[in-house]
Amino acid sequence: MSDSDATGEKGQDREAKRTSRPVTAAARRERRASARPTGKTSAREADKARPAAKASSSTDTAETAKKGRATPKRDRRDKKPSPLARLVRFIREVWAELRKVIWPTRKQMITYTTVVLVFVAFMVALVYLLDFAFRKGVFWLFG
Repeated sequence: MSDSDATGEKGQDREAKRTSRPVTAAARRERRASARPTGKTSAREADKARPAAKASSSTDTAETAKKGRATPKRDRRDKKPSPLARLVRFIREVWAELRKVIWPTRKQMITYTTVVLVFVAFMVALVYLLDFAFRKGVFWLFG
């Protein structure tokens, strides 16, 4: 008997109020999409917040309007972080990915392990039987 069965209706009300975690990847994507605004909406809001561009005036000189010169190059060489900093970043990213994993329960793990072991035993038996049949066939044929 689970805790929700023992508490009766109060336990069911608590479970109904609590949001359940999506089980499938599609359900998780849908939940994430409904929780976050899309990029188009935020871009429209950003456009509203931006002031209107100034109209070009007749006081602009030919030098400022000229676009013939090359853009100066930037120093694009990124500083490579130290090995310790890269290791720390790697571990932090691994930890973040492991938090996203939906871990199986003990019952699910036992079920999955049993299924795998039964399948492996079946495949071993199948390969053994095929090997035995081919060996007998070759000895019969070539004698």
